[in-house]
Amino acid sequence: MRKMLVMAALLTTAQTAPNPHLPTATYDVVAPVIPAGLRHAVLIVSKTNGWRHIEHIPHSNAVLADIARGLGRQSYVTENAAVFNDEQLQHFDVVVLNSASGEFLTQDQRAAFMRFVTKGGGVVALHAAGDDSHKEAWYKDTVIGTKFIGHPGGADQFQPARIVVDRPHHPVMAGVKLPWSPVDEWYSFDANPAARGMTVLARIDEASYRPGAKLAMGMHPVIWINPSSKARIFYSALGHQPAAYDDPNYRRILVNAIRWAGK
Repeated sequence: MRKMLVMAALLTTAQTAPNPHLPTATYDVVAPVIPAGLRHAVLIVSKTNGWRHIEHIPHSNAVLADIARGLGRQSYVTENAAVFNDEQLQHFDVVVLNSASGEFLTQDQRAAFMRFVTKGGGVVALHAAGDDSHKEAWYKDTVIGTKFIGHPGGADQFQPARIVVDRPHHPVMAGVKLPWSPVDEWYSFDANPAARGMTVLARIDEASYRPGAKLAMGMHPVIWINPSSKARIFYSALGHQPAAYDDPNYRRILVNAIRWAGK
């Protein structure tokens, strides 16, 4: 009987164990202590109140910090969203939203972020920073410009696909070598963000992978910018797996994007 009770307890524990991909939503109210002397720095935020990309976030945060260092910029990596306040944001030229998902900002923090963008602060949003867990209208309209609807699943979740560069002369795409067919989790959206004022820099050749009938877009964007904002705003749907951040082409794009967003 005791053995059966122990087994039942273990089974109950396994069933109720939290899913590390779906952390309990939290809102930060106490701002972090940022290093003294930060000026024109890069803020790297991987706070998640939605799906958490536990596979890539530790590695990509390190890569992004290394990129900032290579650009001669200081960086600060945090998951404390209370850093979104006017006093601390003034130390940064660029905010990188590294698969930051869900509604993770309070009303006051969102207002501070909006003021940062209005004043011309740069934004580099990556992968899950563009998923459907972001509901706030300003964010969707200004940073993403479209709505995530899904990605292939099962055996098709990760596939190679050919990237087509539409704006090879844009600074963000400088140095990208073609042909390029990375393996990734390919996001689909409800509409081409170009129809909502964005400028598409690169897209996926849908003939080169299996999107599935419900996720096919025809013109399938993967990297774009918002040219209508005073700020320089960049989004890339790439980057589900850690290896993406070691791909020479993708690292080059991230270097270019952070440099460009930081003017």
